[in-house]
Amino acid sequence: MTDRDGDPQDAIDARGERRRDGLDDRVFERSAGDGEGVPFVGAGPGDPRLLTIAGKELLEGADLVVHAGSLVNSELLEAYCAHAELVNSVGKDLEELIPLMRDAYEDGKRVVRLHSGDPAIYGAALEQMDALESEGVPTYVVPGVTSAFAASATLRTQLTLNEVANHVAFTRPQGKTLSEAEDHISEFVGMGDVTTCIYLGTHAVRETMDRLLKDGHDPETPVAVVYHASWPDEDVIVGTIGDVADRVEEAGYRASALVVVGDAVTGAGYERSYLYGDWASKSTSD
Repeated sequence: MTDRDGDPQDAIDARGERRRDGLDDRVFERSAGDGEGVPFVGAGPGDPRLLTIAGKELLEGADLVVHAGSLVNSELLEAYCAHAELVNSVGKDLEELIPLMRDAYEDGKRVVRLHSGDPAIYGAALEQMDALESEGVPTYVVPGVTSAFAASATLRTQLTLNEVANHVAFTRPQGKTLSEAEDHISEFVGMGDVTTCIYLGTHAVRETMDRLLKDGHDPETPVAVVYHASWPDEDVIVGTIGDVADRVEEAGYRASALVVVGDAVTGAGYERSYLYGDWASKSTSD
């Protein structure tokens, strides 16, 4: 553990080393929504009603809520956090956020760190949790509904579908954070029975689809782009690898959409499961 003059990155590196040696005892001491310290709460995809009960209770009891800016629906903040001090985390680094949350917690305030979707998916939560714990502030996670699940609900389909998609990949396209060698979208799509959910890639739909076409993927492969899944201004664009980029550019979306690639997008062509026997087949051969 470092003192308050220590470097948060040093603390993160130290805890990362310990994690490689084995899980901390703290993993087994708490259950979600029932812990001591600062909870990292998933706000869900947007609709305030999709916040978990545990998350709602924590927000309603909070004195300070550090939230992910416009990625969290303002209606959710108004509904559950009107009594609390709100701090937008956008533009703030660890050196600002960690002392803010630490000091509030040590002053006896109930602090909630509110992430969009689920903190486990592209949330950068762990580095904050490790830095807080290096300052003696315990943390725990309360899961949220990730946008891939909200998008699937909007499309009225399943991400896994019998004889269509046996696997799901959560990924993002190459860019500043991900190198070309680390971009595996084409590999996932090439497997055939994978539903590929692309986060943080609305701005790169054209580049992503062009790469898939260049790699020889079927231009008729279904693609759905769900903008603001579950929000009041939700919009759905359904197309194919060959034409969806044109449709997205026509709509003018550059952010805040979940891109889904694969045959499960259409919800067609599946075989009925063994679970229900001969009941309720939706086979396209009927």
